[in-house]
Amino acid sequence: MLKRFELPECSIGVTLLLMGDRWKILIVRDLLTGTKRFGELKKSLDDISQKTLTNHLRIMEEHGLIKRKVYAEVPPKVEYSLTELGESLKIVLNAMNEWGDMYKKSQK
Repeated sequence: MLKRFELPECSIGVTLLLMGDRWKILIVRDLLTGTKRFGELKKSLDDISQKTLTNHLRIMEEHGLIKRKVYAEVPPKVEYSLTELGESLKIVLNAMNEWGDMYKKSQK
C-alpha cells in the first residue's frame, strides 16, 4: 500500500522526489531489461550496500514503481520487476542516456 506523502507543486520536483537518486535510476535501468533477483541487482550495482539496495527497493515498491514477487520455496526466492508506471520511466532514462552521450562527445 502506498504511503501518503506531500508532492511538490513542480512536476520536475515530483520526478526528483521519486527518482532523484543515482541508485534508483540504476535500479530502473537494470529492471528495464527484465525481472531480476536481489543478487543480480546487487552484482550489477557494484558499490551499493545490501542495506541501501533493500531500502531503495522498498521505497520504490511503496511508490508503485516496482513490484516484488516472493516464491514460497527454501531458500526464499524474490524477484523484482517494473510496474507499468515504472516502465514509463524508460523515456526519461533514454533521454538521460542520449544527453550523457552528447556530453561525453563534447568533452573530447
